[in-house]
Amino acid sequence: MFRSRSKDEKAPTGKVTADLSTQPRNPQAPKGRPTPKRSEAQSQRRRAVTPTLDRKEAMRRQREARRADLARQREALATGDERFLPARDRGPVRRFVRDFVDSRFFVAEMFLPLAVVILVLSVIQVGQMQTIATMLWLGVIVLIVVDSIGLSIRLKKQLKQRFPNEPKRGAVAYALMRSLQMRRLRLPKPQVKRGERP
Repeated sequence: MFRSRSKDEKAPTGKVTADLSTQPRNPQAPKGRPTPKRSEAQSQRRRAVTPTLDRKEAMRRQREARRADLARQREALATGDERFLPARDRGPVRRFVRDFVDSRFFVAEMFLPLAVVILVLSVIQVGQMQTIATMLWLGVIVLIVVDSIGLSIRLKKQLKQRFPNEPKRGAVAYALMRSLQMRRLRLPKPQVKRGERP
């Protein structure tokens, strides 16, 4: 009952020739290969985990990829290529808003040059010049506010007609920010001339 089996009673475990990956193995059947030593198993695991690239090489490749993405984005901002534009400039609604703003003249475009002129006038130590500078400031601000209100009303109307089912959130603010920039400095670059209707 508790004695060890004789040599002839022991079942011979021949080598398994079948491919183990293709046939499902019975859990009770012998596996047909010796269990690897712990040191061997750990070394195989370490070899599998260690990356082929060292850390510096991986960082260098990541920097190069980032540089290439930025170059593509700059080119897209110059040409208007939709595929590589930043997320805030993508989509048919944003393209229409850009064309809508670029096809018209707005007083806000001239804000920076006018601000320089008004600043120079306010520095001159003559009473009348400082009064003129103050009046110019007020006039420019009023014109920009009126122009911006007109832009937002007209743009909302056009967006409702052309894009009834598209999300239009942030489109008016996008248009107002673009109208504040000088035409030459706008990004993405204007794709329509003044007077053309988008």
